[in-house]
Amino acid sequence: MLLMLTEYLSQFNSGFTVFQYLTVRGILGILTALALSLIIGPTMIRRLNYHQIGQVIRDDGPESHLSKAGTPTMGGALILVSIIISSLLWSDLRNPYVWVVVIVTGLYGAIGWVDDYRKVFEQNPKGLAARWKYFWQSLIGFVAAAYLYSIAAVPADTQLFIPFFKDFALNLGPFYILLAYFMIVGFSNAVNLTDGLDGLAILPSVMVAAALGVIAYLTGNIEFSAYLNIPYIAGAGELGIFCGALAGAGLGFLWFNTYPAQIFMGDVGALALGASLGLVAVIIRHEFVLIIMGGVFVMETLSVILQVASFKLTGKRIFRMAPLHHHFELKGWPEPRVIVRFWIITVILVLFGLATLKLR
Repeated sequence: MLLMLTEYLSQFNSGFTVFQYLTVRGILGILTALALSLIIGPTMIRRLNYHQIGQVIRDDGPESHLSKAGTPTMGGALILVSIIISSLLWSDLRNPYVWVVVIVTGLYGAIGWVDDYRKVFEQNPKGLAARWKYFWQSLIGFVAAAYLYSIAAVPADTQLFIPFFKDFALNLGPFYILLAYFMIVGFSNAVNLTDGLDGLAILPSVMVAAALGVIAYLTGNIEFSAYLNIPYIAGAGELGIFCGALAGAGLGFLWFNTYPAQIFMGDVGALALGASLGLVAVIIRHEFVLIIMGGVFVMETLSVILQVASFKLTGKRIFRMAPLHHHFELKGWPEPRVIVRFWIITVILVLFGLATLKLR
């Protein structure tokens, strides 16, 4: 929005041309989203407390979590508002990738909002029925994937690239839609499963988003992409602004969500953040790098899958409780220790993911 305004104003004052640089708008996107989160956050917390919109704790979780009952939830709305406003302000709205990511993020947030609403107002700890949640996630994910496939302009837009293999590029054809679908829906649920402790999901989301923003900038630059031997995706650089907005909004939310949390993200935030990360990775053709950098999300998801499979096949559980962070809690780790160690793991994985840009 502001890009088009500054393009017009640059006819009268050359100083406005600075806003045409992606790096400048990316930084402003981060700061705008961060400021919005910090400004809106206290008011939102007070209103949620006033209306008694508090977290409903499942009775099958760790007993230590029972004290968290009543903590304001649905705080993910704060993140989404900050991301969307900042992205629309500083992105080039003529870019279709920007609209796809913003719309999908908002729609997944709407699914999470319905889920949280049923948990809070209907006092149903399970929220939206799993089959309906998955149906809407699948529908939105499939439509987004099909749209991206329809606007693919060059082979690189739908090819599969794997880190460490310099000249490997697999033409996916229509299977691109399937891959994109699984990345969007899969990471949406992965982040949601991770969101079980104060700040556990949001900071890894911030770190992964920041790294994806850097990769998006490089992927959208024909010179940098050629130097690094990564696919060049025209227009993908604008997603760096969205990723920056996500990072800024997430840091602002963490100010209130850090242990002991004043507000919880809820499904309205977790489902949307995961879907947006998966979608960005698909557009910039770095799905495997996202799997590496989002290793904490992947581990949490695998722990649930393995736990369910083991119990159904053998009647025995592999972990004391799934997702994985609950296992460590029941082993006696204090909640802050679990959180910070998962953060440290994410830092390592994100750095490794970024290193793959040169290991080709």
